[in-house]
Amino acid sequence: MSIAYSRPDVEVTAVDASAAALQVARENAQRLAVDNVGFVQSDWFAALGAQRFELIVSNPPYIAQDDIHLTQGDVRFEPLSALTSGVDGLDDLCRIIHAAPNFLMPDGWILLEHGYDQAEKVRDLLVEHGFTQVFSEKDLAGIERVTGGKLATSI
Repeated sequence: MSIAYSRPDVEVTAVDASAAALQVARENAQRLAVDNVGFVQSDWFAALGAQRFELIVSNPPYIAQDDIHLTQGDVRFEPLSALTSGVDGLDDLCRIIHAAPNFLMPDGWILLEHGYDQAEKVRDLLVEHGFTQVFSEKDLAGIERVTGGKLATSI
């Protein structure tokens, strides 16, 4: 929603597997008078057909299933499916990176939020799947939390 709000000149497609999460997003869009976003209920790319994007931005589940932080603070009240992604927390990140070249335009970009200890692995995965100019950015605490790259050629 932040991207759509900040960039009214672009079309945004918001995707979530959760109908409830999409309803909250729709309500936020209405409250903020954001009209440049469409909503699709989908398991990642499954319902997007042949659509292609200039930019894919994702904040997927990335916490390891046995991470101690899941029993602390506010995350205790969140659905585990929104937080965890396999033994090492990388299952959904791997799925997204693997499929993204099929949904990006040539020279399109991907940006992925990930866990505090996953930047190197995410960079490696992006390179393995044909992304260039791969980089990671630090959050306000100085921890690499977002990694991205550019798809140099079409599939």
